[in-house]
Amino acid sequence: MSQGASSKQSTASRLPGNKSTKFIPYLIPGILSLAVIIIVPFIWNIYLSFTRWRGVGPVRFVGLHNWQRLIGDATFWKSFINSFWIIVAIVVIPTILGLLISSVLTDVIQKKFNSGSASFIRALYYLPQLLPVAVASIIMGWIFRPDDGAFNAVLERIGLGGLQHNWLGDPGSALPVLMFILIWIQLGYPIVIFMSGLQRVDPELYEAASLDGANWWQKFRVVTLPSIIPELLVVILTATIGALKTFGPVYLLTKGGPGTSTIVPSYYSYNQFFQLHQVGYGAAISTALTIVIIVFSIVFTLIQGRVEKNMD
Repeated sequence: MSQGASSKQSTASRLPGNKSTKFIPYLIPGILSLAVIIIVPFIWNIYLSFTRWRGVGPVRFVGLHNWQRLIGDATFWKSFINSFWIIVAIVVIPTILGLLISSVLTDVIQKKFNSGSASFIRALYYLPQLLPVAVASIIMGWIFRPDDGAFNAVLERIGLGGLQHNWLGDPGSALPVLMFILIWIQLGYPIVIFMSGLQRVDPELYEAASLDGANWWQKFRVVTLPSIIPELLVVILTATIGALKTFGPVYLLTKGGPGTSTIVPSYYSYNQFFQLHQVGYGAAISTALTIVIIVFSIVFTLIQGRVEKNMD
């Protein structure tokens, strides 16, 4: 075979759609890891959801008993209602604020001052994302402590001592305070993503809008928002999945309480698994949550594909 033919064959093997199988050995480690870490435990978890087991001893098959119990479990449904508010705190509010803040940083701060100022402010917003969830949750837990917390101390200092409260220990305030903490942790993520997307927007679009007399809000609505639709969809998808799986802040700050005021499916499943030793029922809860996440991901991905197709 000539050197030219060999070069053509080597190039063709790297082209999409070719029938070369030389890459298969490189996929084996990833496939094995996926099977051991994700697929096998998931299948085992589904099986356990049809059993009664305390983590030790024999596993007893009970059919649909756990699922029937799940349907009538008020705490389970309460956990999903709380998940809706967690989605508001992790997805809805940070996404809206992230759109506005990133647009202001890019279109106002960066232009009137310099890119360094915008980058510094962006880093400040993103700092909570760099902290481990445990560290961020513990810090905020200290701030909202009832006796010597910083927030109550500030209220006392400014003459509002009557408003001092056990913020995370009262059923009426625990969920709103938890939502505030999650907003603080999450806000930097959409800001960074959106500012990255705004870097590829043609500045001439803003100049043309300014020449037409558009104000900041009109430029945001007509130029900025349509330009970062792909980033917006990515943030919504990833943040919603993260919200549905929220566990760390709930575990560290409230343990799902007081009562069930901050219970979420992941913590409820953990509680059944490791505290009440009802492994089969905990597996049913976690399987139900996984199904919800998978269905949401598929539906949202289809919607995302349709939106991007229409943009093209």
